[in-house]
Amino acid sequence: MTLAKGCILCYQGAKMVLFVTGRCHRSCWYCPLSSERKGKDAVYANERRIESTDQMIREAEAMSALGTGVTGGEPLLCIDRVATYCRALKKHFGKDHHIHLYTAKAPSEEDLLTLRGLVDEMRLHPPQECWEDILNSDFIRSAKRAKELGFDIGIEVPALPGLSHLIPALPYLDFLNINELEWGETNADGMRLRGFELADGVHNAVQGTREWADELLKNDNVHWCSSAFKDSVQLRERLKRIARNTARPFDEVTDDGTVVYGVLEPDTGTIAECTNHCRDELGEDCYAACGDHIEVAWWALEELGDHLAGKKYVIERYPNWGIIVEVTPL
Repeated sequence: MTLAKGCILCYQGAKMVLFVTGRCHRSCWYCPLSSERKGKDAVYANERRIESTDQMIREAEAMSALGTGVTGGEPLLCIDRVATYCRALKKHFGKDHHIHLYTAKAPSEEDLLTLRGLVDEMRLHPPQECWEDILNSDFIRSAKRAKELGFDIGIEVPALPGLSHLIPALPYLDFLNINELEWGETNADGMRLRGFELADGVHNAVQGTREWADELLKNDNVHWCSSAFKDSVQLRERLKRIARNTARPFDEVTDDGTVVYGVLEPDTGTIAECTNHCRDELGEDCYAACGDHIEVAWWALEELGDHLAGKKYVIERYPNWGIIVEVTPL
């Protein structure tokens, strides 16, 4: 099996995800995009909303990104924005910073020329209704022209009935990726309408969808990407990269790439006293005074709890001030 370069970097957790817009010209029933982003013209670098190329660069630096995946929504609806952000990435990190782009449009000649030298790998998402006649579609014409212009070119689609219709397209592609169909908040009604069920209670994978990919997967340049892999490997490795760069001396980095630390909210009037106690007992590297509370090594909060008056709890969260996973009172 030959993996696309973008996939190799994803396996390493080394790709930043650049979400350039939630707008889209299509309304695919299986789209798993969250209601927070769907239809909204906003930009995110990984899980962080951004408004400038500088903010994007800082997020990429925080994870020592070796590449970026551009996604949406439909990125080609804001191609000038895509070009601006990709140009900034190439300028800052160099031409070897690998950029791939997902699109549900067949890129025009103008689109391809605009992104030439900025995007290394095009991942086309032809809609299911055109699979049966894929060789006569605009997507194959775009794929041929993209190859001529020096892009790596592939198709990336979810596991749906009729995948075998894409076999004739393989000679025109560098790769074809099949993503395990995933259940989400915005496509749940469509899933139920079609009688689909979750494979288990742990991941978002839909039961039985790999069978539709069996015939395609006999080809060396076809890759299956499971829901479990995205959760258990891709995301975890990216979080670990970020945590290694951003964790404070007293943050504990878990095997999942999250960080764990303790929080003390002192009783009124005791913040200075508690801060001094932490400094004397733990040293400067084991705590941080944060206005009305103190953040400290979680084990230290347990050990010193009897000497520190106030509300105490342990936080587990994504690194670099990402989303909070769990709060445990002490």
